[in-house]
Amino acid sequence: MLRHVIAPVRHFSQISNEILRHPRLSSDAVRILTWQLSLPQDADEPLSRTATRAGIKKGAFNRAKAQLKEEGYVHEWRRQGLRGLWATTQLVSCVPLTVEEALAVRDGRPTAACPAAGEPRVRVAGRHPEKTPEGNTSTPPPPMAPALEPGREARELVESITSLDPRLTVPRGMVPQLVALAAEWLDLGHTADDVRGEVRRGLPGRGQAIHRPGGLLRYLLREPGPVAPPAAPAPPRLTVMRECTGPHVQPMLFTPEGDEEQCALCRAAAPHREAAATATARGAAAVRAQMTGRGRAGRSSSPRTMRGMA
Repeated sequence: MLRHVIAPVRHFSQISNEILRHPRLSSDAVRILTWQLSLPQDADEPLSRTATRAGIKKGAFNRAKAQLKEEGYVHEWRRQGLRGLWATTQLVSCVPLTVEEALAVRDGRPTAACPAAGEPRVRVAGRHPEKTPEGNTSTPPPPMAPALEPGREARELVESITSLDPRLTVPRGMVPQLVALAAEWLDLGHTADDVRGEVRRGLPGRGQAIHRPGGLLRYLLREPGPVAPPAAPAPPRLTVMRECTGPHVQPMLFTPEGDEEQCALCRAAAPHREAAATATARGAAAVRAQMTGRGRAGRSSSPRTMRGMA
């Protein structure tokens, strides 16, 4: 593969390889984004106008815009003015932004993200994350924006959720949103297993594709459910030893499992003792009956014998 590249000396824009080689952005989405980023800072051109100038049809534009919003490169707000008219403010960024970071850029507050082209027209302070200030300038670097993520535990929970299924490949720009939602679950008393179980129940079947995994996770975690009451503790087992009431020559102590009064050996031998006792009782009754019959027969034959002898 041969390539012949001449760096332009004017009329060019610096576009990161992350945008040009983005695995989830279509060619229309990349074209709209790079076109917007190449516009002058004071240009006020909406995304729909850019799509028209680029020859992108309405259906393809809607899909491209949805992809850019999903990945965090485009944010927009619709607000009603004083006269009742509605206006839409669009923000295009060269890096994925969370909702909180996009609001900071819109309102002109400091953020670590690079400035966006078009609206809003306020530049924000920041520096490239790969550059270091040592040896380049004596001016100290601007302070980094405060962390927007709730905590390490919530981030680790989100990472464990995305590893539940290979289809859950979440855009980097949506991770802070999911971390904030996961933190709400944890703050209410849910465990990490509770959150993962909620996600598992909401996933489609293995044979179905997930086109927007970030949006699906955001939908599943949007409203934390009630915390299940703790399970009632199991009744304590009896550990006090007691004396067996079975037929032992000497006193026999055992540890009961419940309210039983005999040891395991006596309980196991009880059916055999009952059967033996029943058989003994029947045998004794039969013997008594036989002996009683013989006695009656002897008493009735004696008078006849005496009369014959006389």
